[in-house]
Amino acid sequence: MRSWLLLLVMLPVCAHAWVLPGVGNFKFEKLAKNVYVMHGPLALPNKENKGFMNNPGIIVGDKGIVLIDPGSTYQVGKHVLKEMALISNKPVVAVFNTHIHGDHWLGNHAVKEAYPKVKIFGHKKMISMANDQAGLQWLDIMSQLTGGASKGTKLVVPKNESKHKDKLIFAGQHFKIHSMNPAHTSTDIMIEHVESKTLFMGDNSFNKRMGRFDNTSSMHGSIKVLQYVKNLGMKIFVPGHGKSGKYDVAVKPFLDYLLTLQKTVRAGYKRSLENYEIKSVAIKQLSAYKDWSGFDESIGKHVSKMFLEIEVLDF
Repeated sequence: MRSWLLLLVMLPVCAHAWVLPGVGNFKFEKLAKNVYVMHGPLALPNKENKGFMNNPGIIVGDKGIVLIDPGSTYQVGKHVLKEMALISNKPVVAVFNTHIHGDHWLGNHAVKEAYPKVKIFGHKKMISMANDQAGLQWLDIMSQLTGGASKGTKLVVPKNESKHKDKLIFAGQHFKIHSMNPAHTSTDIMIEHVESKTLFMGDNSFNKRMGRFDNTSSMHGSIKVLQYVKNLGMKIFVPGHGKSGKYDVAVKPFLDYLLTLQKTVRAGYKRSLENYEIKSVAIKQLSAYKDWSGFDESIGKHVSKMFLEIEVLDF
């Protein structure tokens, strides 16, 4: 009898959420009127999470839905759409891709298949890169990391360009684009939903996980962006990874991380310390972040990246 009661208790959760065994249950959470986010796992794409790790968002308008970052593969995109249908059966009329990293936009394939007339937006440089080699590279990366779980995913690259201060209206809902590059990448856009004062930040902000900084990124640019958004009057901030919330919850911790890293590396640079020497100091200075996903793998890379930028700027 107890086992049956337990099953009955568990059924509502499983029936209304995407279940990834050993990873968690994922569904859209309401953040504000008409605004929902599915907070993905914090780990890098792998066989267990099927490549899913980002925070897809939806805004439900009068006659349609705006979808932000539909995920990393065709299969993930299908699950995102399935969970979206539990919120509303309205069609997706627009998609925004926040930047070039494939974990955020390869799910476009599933959206375009379901809604052929959908308009997909991205930064001009993202569109160019995705149509060149970066798109194919991300298909390969996702296939390797997930052990083939992304099989069948096709490139569906945005065709509509978004730039800083663009204003758009979809399904009666108003949006404004914020783009200050380079930051996380040289292709970033952030999407403001005007009615709810919600800012979808893409990977300009992280919560409880470390960020990736490649050769198109700028840590100093990221600091400027995180300081810039504080003055936008937003109520809710949606990071690319990790839980959403007010500025002090979803933005300030990562900004503080970068500022502390900057201060620590700058001091080491002035003392002519080697990277490994600065790293040992940085680990102590940033001990509050040791439990953030990817900290051990990222801290050395972050020290090196910050060192190179400071060396160029010659503080």
